Amino acid sequence: MTYDEFNTFCSELPATTNVIQWGNASVWKVGGKVFAIGGWESESKPAFTFKTSEQNYYFLEQKAGYRPAPYLASRGMKWIQQFDCNAEEDEELEYYLKASYQLVSLGLTKKKQKELGLNQD
Repeated sequence: MTYDEFNTFCSELPATTNVIQWGNASVWKVGGKVFAIGGWESESKPAFTFKTSEQNYYFLEQKAGYRPAPYLASRGMKWIQQFDCNAEEDEELEYYLKASYQLVSLGLTKKKQKELGLNQD
């Protein structure tokens, strides 16, 4: 996945916003809370950082091409960075980005979720 593909994918999720911060990274948020970061690596080998469940964190930290996210994981947060994967794994990355979005959106207050039209099922 390229950075452009990453940004397009994240922009299609409901109620998301994008800012450029933290060393020129593309930071995606839902309800003001970060769920995905594209950046911190070269253009030739993009890196994508996302929040995970505890189970997925322990699975992905052992998988080739993934690592505990710099800065975030060292503070005890369950964030993973995909840093060396090929295009065949884009579908898997999309799954984890959606899961991160869902985890973060469920952590918003009920009032904020309702205001954004999220998780109303």
